[in-house]
Amino acid sequence: MGSKQIAQETFDDAVQENITEFEMDPEEAVREAVQQFESQGVDLSNIVKAVRPPASENGQRQKHQILLTLDSLARAVAEPDMAELPQQLSAFAAQCKEQLAFRYLAGQNGAYPVVFSACQLAAGDRDLLLQAFCTLSALLDGQPDLLDAAGQELLLQSLREQREDAEMTLAGIRCVRHACLKHEQNRQDFVKGGILPLLTGAVIQHGDSAEVVRTAASALRIMTFDDDIRVPFGHAHDHAKMIVLENDGLRVLIEAAKAFTDNSGVLSELCATLSRLSVRNEFCQEIVDLGGLNFMVTLLADCMEHPDVVKQVLSAIRAVAGNDDVKDAIVDAGATDLIVLAISHHLGNPQICEQGCAALCMLALRKPENCSVIMEGGGALAALQAMKAHPREVAVQKQACMLIRNLVSRSRDLSQPILAMGAELLITEARAAHRDCDDVARAALRDLGCKVELRELWTGQKGSLAQ
Repeated sequence: MGSKQIAQETFDDAVQENITEFEMDPEEAVREAVQQFESQGVDLSNIVKAVRPPASENGQRQKHQILLTLDSLARAVAEPDMAELPQQLSAFAAQCKEQLAFRYLAGQNGAYPVVFSACQLAAGDRDLLLQAFCTLSALLDGQPDLLDAAGQELLLQSLREQREDAEMTLAGIRCVRHACLKHEQNRQDFVKGGILPLLTGAVIQHGDSAEVVRTAASALRIMTFDDDIRVPFGHAHDHAKMIVLENDGLRVLIEAAKAFTDNSGVLSELCATLSRLSVRNEFCQEIVDLGGLNFMVTLLADCMEHPDVVKQVLSAIRAVAGNDDVKDAIVDAGATDLIVLAISHHLGNPQICEQGCAALCMLALRKPENCSVIMEGGGALAALQAMKAHPREVAVQKQACMLIRNLVSRSRDLSQPILAMGAELLITEARAAHRDCDDVARAALRDLGCKVELRELWTGQKGSLAQ
């Protein structure tokens, strides 16, 4: 994707030029403009790739449809026309949901104040407020910068006052979720405003609603992200601790899972959130003590055909295996065989191969007894097959190398069986192909007993070599 940006007007002018100067039909003119800008490295993800309506008779430029709809909504808010407002909110939300480019153009043209005013107007009318929040959610998707302090307070107030209303709760949480993704300041402001107990409370209050539980768990998980490139250091770790220690988050999520034993989508989201909360040894142990490991293992066994679920469960097992005592509990639960089966069954999926190798790698770390179990279950062979299937995927190569290294570092008797599987050639190829694999590949080869040629790196200074 390109890194350069252009304005919507620049794109529209290029399309119009293709039509008038080169006599292209509208569709061809748009395609040509897209190709032209993308060849120059321009990112068009925020651009509406459509022909703008022709200018009016007096020469006035016409607007794209999303802006015409926004104008209609703005008029309904300004008058205010309470009879017309629901229809205009619905039409605007529908267009925002179509693509990011539509809502981005609307956002650049003052959509947020209009929608926020609609939310204020709807106060006291439950159904209209629900519709206004759904529209706000659609607008904020991918545009968290739009939300201001007044919007944050409105959402927090609604979640506090409407906590018994499942639909209102869901709509409010969706707004919060969109506002916090890739936006550290919004996360911190919401946490200071008391969002965490509102989210865990929603899971408890509406434990029978799959959508509320799934969305609230997702929002909790986003509070632990460190995904805002504008901020050097976030509060992800602090937020994770607050969710667990101050809001009993682990118990709330694991208890919620019991109501959805047949809903892989909810269970997958709960696994993903538990994974993000496994930031301390005692938290990992608590997950096991509360029955979290049992539901993860069961979920992995029951949902082997669902790659998205498998990936999340493997990631969660990898996270809780950071505790050495939990490693043993995972192996005792029979998870190693399921992890190997997941890698083999989804050998064409690089993310599952990566997470599976990483989970086995954690189970093998400092645990010779576990290494024997993993070997007997075919773990080493599965990892090497994953390396062979994904030679260009550095994450797969790296995790597989680390797994092999952990298997043999304290169990040298496993070296020969692993070498007999062709490990040396695959690890050497990974080292040659991926600079990021150099250290782990070299360590794996060394611990396997292979001769390791140290790679020499030219520093650019005469007579200077760095290893």
